[in-house]
Amino acid sequence: MAFIGSLIKNAIDISENFVLDKNPLESQQKVLKDLLEKAKDTAFGKYYGFAEILDSPDFEKAFQDRVPYFDYKQMQEKWWCQLHKGLGDISWPGKPEYYAISSGTTGKTSKKIPLTDDMLESVRRGGIAQVTAMKHFKMPEDFFEKEIMMLGSSTNLIEKDGHYEGEISGISAGNIPFWFRGYYKPGEEIAKIEDWDERVQHIAENAKNWDIGALSGIPSWMELMLKKVIDYHNADNIHDIWPNLKAFTSGGVAFEPYQKSFHALMGKKVQVIDTYLASEGFIACQQRPETSSMRLLTDNGIYFEFVPFKPDYINSDGSLSQDAPVKNLAEVEPEKDYILLLSSVSGAWRYLIGDTIKFTDVDRAEIRITGRTKFFLNVVGSQLSVNKMNDAIQKLEEKHDLKFPEFTVAAEKIDGDFHHHWFLGLNDEKSVDEEQLAKDMDEFLKEANKNYAVARGKALEGVKVSVIPLNIFHEWSSKNKKKGGQVKMEKVMDEEKFSDFKEFVDNQK
Repeated sequence: MAFIGSLIKNAIDISENFVLDKNPLESQQKVLKDLLEKAKDTAFGKYYGFAEILDSPDFEKAFQDRVPYFDYKQMQEKWWCQLHKGLGDISWPGKPEYYAISSGTTGKTSKKIPLTDDMLESVRRGGIAQVTAMKHFKMPEDFFEKEIMMLGSSTNLIEKDGHYEGEISGISAGNIPFWFRGYYKPGEEIAKIEDWDERVQHIAENAKNWDIGALSGIPSWMELMLKKVIDYHNADNIHDIWPNLKAFTSGGVAFEPYQKSFHALMGKKVQVIDTYLASEGFIACQQRPETSSMRLLTDNGIYFEFVPFKPDYINSDGSLSQDAPVKNLAEVEPEKDYILLLSSVSGAWRYLIGDTIKFTDVDRAEIRITGRTKFFLNVVGSQLSVNKMNDAIQKLEEKHDLKFPEFTVAAEKIDGDFHHHWFLGLNDEKSVDEEQLAKDMDEFLKEANKNYAVARGKALEGVKVSVIPLNIFHEWSSKNKKKGGQVKMEKVMDEEKFSDFKEFVDNQK
């Protein structure tokens, strides 16, 4: 009998009663009140009258009325820039020791998100909430003795002006509790390696020395690592190397586009568990095996608000219109897309994180990520969100027995008329009929989105599909930022970025 595993599982059964939030609405009110109370004497709190908000009989409504929406640029230029001058007590008490560098989708600039001690504790509690949920997935006791492969960015942080900078995955891995270090792989030395390819090479070389029971990371980079391990050992699948692998904690993006290609690397069934860890905090995690939806962590130092997702509410620079209506958790409706805002113990206030979500179960506060505010193709009224694109890709994979883990799309003028031009990443060498793929994609999208169907009858002339090797997407990410970590491929490109991408693809052929 796995004695240690039994102890851990029993501890999880007990601790769940203390971790899982029982009343999301009450918890959210308490979180907001605590945030306002703690930040009322900061420069931000004084400017927006947090003390007066707290005295209001409806402090949630007073908070909405007094404090505007912020995106990163607005928060940085008006408030966080003062932190870089050495000042403290700006939007949260004290000065942060860490900054989370947000890679996000590939681009030329990075965001530096303050990461306070309170937020590090929030992230730690989020991890505990995820671990305690494992009891619901009916894992055997010996699973809790196995090692966990956490594939993120380098833990070798940059020291600058009295603080440390790195990606959230690297900072989190560098702050794991001492008792967990024996379970954590690839281990501290390998995790410090900056170069992605070198780090993965070391993982492949050491893979057979580890008894991995769970994986954790972004699907695209996890797949690359698994393929490297499989190829290095000339194995048929990853279970030839790690026979006790039973779970994959996926994070950062919707898993559906990667589902087919990921499971193709397995030798037996692996439980996929979704999490929502961003540079701005640990937002949600999957609590039940009967759904892939994630439960908002409503009692963990983050207050959530939700703006109905409509193109009119998004300004041309990607910021949120101050006239956009907002809802709190008590007011949302199921199966509707919302722009997610958060206020947190890192001193972000009514902050546009850039993600869109929908509620699948309002009472349980369970959500799914549906896309990005910038990943919204609305040229000539087509109004395509990423979740509709992901659904179409899955149908395309099923019909043609192909795997397209990565894609990007843009509105492009071809012979004077607008087309949606899709680039699909194929991870094998099967021959494909691009014209048929385009025709099927068009039909799937017409069925899924009435606005798209209307646009196709008017200003949107057609669909073009270009199938390219999957590795070109990875090399594009490497060119623009770096491989691995939290880097995600942008699903929708503007005209300038798409032109650069097409030129890059042509040079790779």
